[in-house]
Amino acid sequence: MIVLYIIGILVLLFILLALIAPKHYQVNRDIIIDKPLPEVFNYLKHIKNQDYWSPWKKKDPDMKQEFVGTDGEVGFIAKWDGNKEVGLGEQEIMNIIENDRIEARLRFFKPWKSESDAVTKVEDAGQGKTKVIWGFSGSNKVPANIFMMLYNVDKHVGKDFEEGLTSLKEILESK
Repeated sequence: MIVLYIIGILVLLFILLALIAPKHYQVNRDIIIDKPLPEVFNYLKHIKNQDYWSPWKKKDPDMKQEFVGTDGEVGFIAKWDGNKEVGLGEQEIMNIIENDRIEARLRFFKPWKSESDAVTKVEDAGQGKTKVIWGFSGSNKVPANIFMMLYNVDKHVGKDFEEGLTSLKEILESK
């Protein structure tokens, strides 16, 4: 009988955690780049350029990559297969609003399966400068949402975004 009570308490605890755990996540970082908005946007909309500034490319410079479609256009897909830090996945351009934003869908297959919406947005920061906002968001399904109570996605991924944006700034401002 005690075993049944313990199992019941564990099931109730799981249900309670599933109800209160975060159902959505969002991470955004931004940086000011001393270049005009159209120049920055044109660079950003080409996904292959991420090879030069992406923190994940630095974590696995030997990752296998495959590209489908025309880079810089809706429908372009960049696929990757890398080490355990990078995993297996793909990024597809879903929408481009010229000189405003690039919206993409991130599909991760390994080390765990998930999907996220990514956006890279640009804003005129005045005096020939551009604010770049890079972020992603998605939903946490049960039981992954319980795990997210222990894992601070903003802190973990946010530092990668900061590193990437710093590299992007260095690249674009050196041109």
